[in-house]
Amino acid sequence: MTARTHDPEQLLTPAEVASMFRVDPKTVTRWAKAGKLSAIRTLGGHRRYRESEVRDLLHEQIPAPRESVEDLSAQ
Repeated sequence: MTARTHDPEQLLTPAEVASMFRVDPKTVTRWAKAGKLSAIRTLGGHRRYRESEVRDLLHEQIPAPRESVEDLSAQ
């Protein structure tokens, strides 16, 4: 027998992804159909999403911090 040396990628359900983005799970399914997020199908036909890909997409959605009014007036 050979032992696996790496941990398998964590997979998330549509509900878990939806809670991270604060959207409905159907929205997550639409993102997958549109190619914004890749889905893996289970043997039962359910979608699962790679946690690393979801986190990357989540970080893309977070806007960059804006300069405060105080920072702008000091210039």
